[in-house]
Amino acid sequence: MNKQASALHNLDEVRAMIKRHKMNDQIFSIIGLIALMVGLLTLLILFIDLVMDGYPKLFSWDFYTNFPSRRAANAGLLSAWVGSALVMIVTFISAVPMGIAAGIYLEEYAPKNWFSDFIEINVTNLAGVPSIVYGLLALGLFVYILDLGQSIVTAGLTLGLLILPVVIVATREAIRGIPVAIREAAYAVGATKWQVVYHHVLQYSIGGILTGVIIGMARAIGETAPIITIGALTFIAFLPPSPVTSTAPFLNFDWLTSGFTVLPIQMFSWLSRPSADFHVNAAAAGAVIIVVTLLMNAMAIRVRYKMRKKIKW
Repeated sequence: MNKQASALHNLDEVRAMIKRHKMNDQIFSIIGLIALMVGLLTLLILFIDLVMDGYPKLFSWDFYTNFPSRRAANAGLLSAWVGSALVMIVTFISAVPMGIAAGIYLEEYAPKNWFSDFIEINVTNLAGVPSIVYGLLALGLFVYILDLGQSIVTAGLTLGLLILPVVIVATREAIRGIPVAIREAAYAVGATKWQVVYHHVLQYSIGGILTGVIIGMARAIGETAPIITIGALTFIAFLPPSPVTSTAPFLNFDWLTSGFTVLPIQMFSWLSRPSADFHVNAAAAGAVIIVVTLLMNAMAIRVRYKMRKKIKW
């Protein structure tokens, strides 16, 4: 009878502990949901405020096809969004292939010793370095030492350095999520190291890698501090030379050394004007930046979902 009573008492204690843990889980879930809703509501309120302030310009086609002007009514975003697009091309080319390759090497090929641990710690720390530090680094390296000037290639390389640690970390985390059994099965049928990495590891982790790349690019397109540091123009009424020409070899690289401006810089320029009409333009530009960033993040979620749906473990 004593053993039975003791067993029942222990069972009651277990049930009470499970109930208490479930209640703690519910409390934590509610707190997390409240925190999430506060952040989303804050972003939504700010976005609605920008749209309401910039509504007269936001849905005007001329606003996207006109150059900046000293007259707010005629000012547009043409040179800014073209400059942003060209800078993002250089950023992508300079950061993404190198970041993915570095992530693959560190995760699959690098020996596990103090040197690889040192590199891993530094890459992780670089992902959290303030963007202004990258701007100062680029100013000294690209502008003064390499003499690339205040050009599109300088801005692209600067933002490439900024997102490179993000791409490396995202690549490594995506590769780590692949079960070891997939590698072992490939080795069992005689696959080489590169065949395992290329045909299996990358095929299963490409969704996570692309997600990290898109999120990194979304961060880069809204950065202002490093672009201001390297001397981006605040008023530019011309477009860089076209990257594509009608004559052989059909490619033109003069645009890489051209002066430029980008969307955040143009918004900053309009905000510094005392006229309220320019502030309307700045609000519209801010709304455009937020929409582009949200679209890129939505694209990342969509890519990850489609890639995971195709995977058959």
